[in-house]
Formats: sequence, C-alpha cells, structure tokens
Amino acid sequence: MHAEPQQAHYCVPALGWIHTPLRISRILEKPPQQVACICKVGETSMSLADRVRYPQFHNRIMSAEAAAALIPHGVNVGMSGFTGAGYPKALPQAIAARAKAEHAAGKPYKINVWTGASTAAECDGVMADAHALGQRLPFNTDPTARKAINAGEIDFIDMHLSHVAQHAWFGFLGPMSVAVVEVLGVTADGLLIPSTAVGNNKTWLEIADKVILEVNTKPPAKMEGMHDIYYGTAIPPRRMPINMTHADDRIGEPYLKVDPAKVIAIVETHKGDRDNVFAAPDANSNTIASSIIDFLAHEMKMGRLPKEMLPIQSGVGNVANAVLAGLQHSPFENLLGFTEVLQDGMLELLRTGKMSKASATSISLGAAACKDFEDNIDFYRERIILRPQEISNHPELVRRLGIIAMNSMIEADIYGNINSTHVMGTGMMNGIGGSGDFARNGYLSFFVTPSVAKDGKVSCIVPMCSHVDHTEHDTQIIVTEQGLADLRGLSPKQRAKVIIDKCAHPDYRPMLHDYFDRARSQGAQHTPHILTEALSWHQRFVDTGDMRA
Repeated sequence: MHAEPQQAHYCVPALGWIHTPLRISRILEKPPQQVACICKVGETSMSLADRVRYPQFHNRIMSAEAAAALIPHGVNVGMSGFTGAGYPKALPQAIAARAKAEHAAGKPYKINVWTGASTAAECDGVMADAHALGQRLPFNTDPTARKAINAGEIDFIDMHLSHVAQHAWFGFLGPMSVAVVEVLGVTADGLLIPSTAVGNNKTWLEIADKVILEVNTKPPAKMEGMHDIYYGTAIPPRRMPINMTHADDRIGEPYLKVDPAKVIAIVETHKGDRDNVFAAPDANSNTIASSIIDFLAHEMKMGRLPKEMLPIQSGVGNVANAVLAGLQHSPFENLLGFTEVLQDGMLELLRTGKMSKASATSISLGAAACKDFEDNIDFYRERIILRPQEISNHPELVRRLGIIAMNSMIEADIYGNINSTHVMGTGMMNGIGGSGDFARNGYLSFFVTPSVAKDGKVSCIVPMCSHVDHTEHDTQIIVTEQGLADLRGLSPKQRAKVIIDKCAHPDYRPMLHDYFDRARSQGAQHTPHILTEALSWHQRFVDTGDMRA
C-alpha cells in the first residue's frame, strides 16, 4: 500500500484538480453525502485515471460499497469470471457485507449470479458465506458455495458453457438487471479493454439493464490487443456462419462495447486473480499423459491424424497439466491450442515454441506462470487470443477445426457413460463446464481419471454411473493409469470388456467381470445390467465408506 499524500486531492469532472480546503459540496452545488463518485487520488487512483480514458465515466467512479447499494434484492446479476480469472474482486465483498447488514436488520437480501464459469473465494465464497446467493449458474468450484449448493440453500443450474450466452439472449433465464464486469480500462472512445477472462462478458454487457465496471489496474495494461471479441452472433433465424477455419484466426475486434448510458458505476480494484496452484505431475498423471501421447502418435502413423496435428483442448486440473507437460517432450511440433482455459502447461508450450498459438477465453495461472506472463507480455500478446466463451466453446467450431479434447471425469461405467459432476449421484462437485461442448463435437475425445479415489475405497470404473453427463454415444476414449480404452466402433458388450480390462484397478477388476458375467445371464443382452445391483457399489460406499465387498 502506498502512503496517502500529505495534501489530499480529488478529481471533479469538468473542474480539474481541486484541493481539500475547498468546499467540494459548494462547488458541485450538492450536499457532501450525495457526492459518492468523487475519488481520492493516490498512486493507484492516478493509474485509474490512466486506465479510464473516457471522460464521461469519471463522474461515475465510486466505492464498492456505494456500487453494491445500487444492486436490488432478488435480481439477476451477470458477473465476469472464468475459472478463477477476470472475476470482480471488490463488488462481491461489498455485496456480502450488505447482505449481512440487511439480514441483521431482519431484511432479505439475495441475488442470482450468472458468470462464465468459476470465480474464487473472494467472489463466490464470500457471497455464499453471507447467504447472499439465491441462484447460481453455470459452474462453481468454491467449497463454501458447493456446501451451500449441496445443502439446498443455493439453487444451482449446471449448464454446458456454450449454452449460457445464447440461453440468456433467448430470454430462457429471465431478465438481467445488472452486469458487474472486470475490465482493464476504458478507451477514449468508450470501448472496454477486456481483462484476463472474456467469458460471457460480451453478452452480459449487451443484455443487462445497468452495468457496473470494475477497473482492475493490477493486470498488465499491455494485454490490450490480445482479445478477439466477435460481434457476428444473432438470434435464429438470422444467424450467419462463423467465418473461422483455423484455430488462430482473428474474427472480431480487440474491445468490448457497452452503451455508456447503462454504466452506473466505476469501481477501482488493484488485485490479481486466484492463484491456481497445480501439484507437480504424479506417477498416475504422467502415465495417463504418456498413454495419450503414444495413442496420438499411433493415430498419426495410421493416417487417422494429419502430420501437423490438430488443435488441442485441455480441461482444468493436475492431470490436464500433466498431459500438456508430456506434450513438451512429444514428437509433435508447431502445436495449436483451442481451449477454454489457458493454464500453466500451455503457457510453457508457448514459451518453448512447441506451441505456436493458443486460443482460449481465460488465462488461469499459478503464481510463477503468472509472473512469467506479466514479465513477457509482449511475447505472449502475439501468441495468445482470448475470445468470448460462445466462440471458444462453440460446437460448430469444435467440429470444424477438428479439436482433440481431453477432459477429466469423476467416474465411468463399463459401457462408457461418464459422470463429470456428481459424487455418489447426488452431491454436486463443480459442474459439467465445457466438457460436453468438446466431447460430443471433438475429432478425438479423451476422458481421463485415476482408476481409484479415496485411497482405493472408491472405484472410478463402476457397473453403472450414479449420474450421467456424457452418454456412451459421446465417449470415444477412456484413460486411467491402468491403460487406455479405445471405444470407437465397439458395441456396448465389447466396450465393457475393454474398459474393465484396460482401465479398472486390479482390486476392482474381478468384481466388474463378475457383475458383467452375471448380467449377461439375465434380461436383454444389448446392454446387460442387474438393476438391483447396478448402483450397489455406491450404496455400499455410503453405508460403509468402501466400495469393495
């Protein structure tokens, strides 16, 4: 924190700089309590003046508390943020404080929050802790919010990330009262410089009745120009094809647009994104990564993949980063990324030249990678393209570009159905995210997980999934540390044998074979099941803490 100057100054639009001894209320001809928009200028506020170059917005600068007071109870609020990046830092905490004060006074205060994906403890977490969230969509990773969701306090709507913007546009989700969007600044023409995540911000700015901008002076200003905001979308039947044929095509413009009349507040923040700490790849993760890389090399040798390799999508997490780290030592060169979230592993591929360009909607990094990004922003600005998630996750583009998709799962059953979201069928973990956008439409689609969890007490390969997010029709390849199951062109019974033999842990393999063999002796034989036992493994874990008989 910088020390306050001895002589405090205040910025008053159209009047220039004035000194504290002058009566501000007299100059403005308003009582002091109505002058919420005057901002004290220290070093960070001078940065804000540099970042907000649109003069008409200067008189809307105010504290987070004053801005939070403008958000009514019960309304739909669109917030920026995608996987711990680009989320508002100050408004959520001010909203939480307001909710606590209202509740203490015996008044209700909750809002419904829509984002791009997950945010952070200082956003979702603090609002959940204050019981300020009524509804939440489309994705969450915060443990405090997760607890409230699973307790039934928050109505959580789990959605494919490519659906969110268009469902909002169609009116399926109701009206949006306020959008709270983090930006890096405002140009002299009133255009918004996007932050570290684009997410659904374009849509929120368009459909919201009112807009509050958080101008974050912490991320490097040189990110300006990194973004590609496409404004060619329209509501059916007036939609046009998206003119994009390569993963690194630029099809839009560097800035977000907003109707200046809708902007009711500007709030300054100076804070980095969530520090995404990724563990070093363990033995299981490295084994999974090696299996995928060997498989891709084999597909190329067999002529089923082009020699230049297709663009890569990778989900979030330690296994995903291990796969990206494995690509560093693979035979593939000049890789392209077309993904949702650019993580540490993909940044490293760019840094070493193994990957030439990467397209995403968010940059979500650990501390060391974040420093590298900031220190070398000129290098990365030429190699990273940040887009709205309705483009980064667009099913049409995923299919057209031939994306190779790699996503994690909670469990798979012996026929290839995938559970990405629910623990023991009822407890929400995070959400489906963008995995469905890529799994159904990707050229190749991998689902990855260790074969067991909870020190071996849970098998991640089960007779029947306790919840299904991706049906067997969307599943091509399953990988655990035990091996890789290529399910392409196989019937259900053929898939079962391959999944059990290749992916199940040895402790559970005999149990799975026993279930499958007995299921084949009764009932219809296309997808054999014993309905009284199909979910018995999950129930046994609930009852005893161990799936093993």
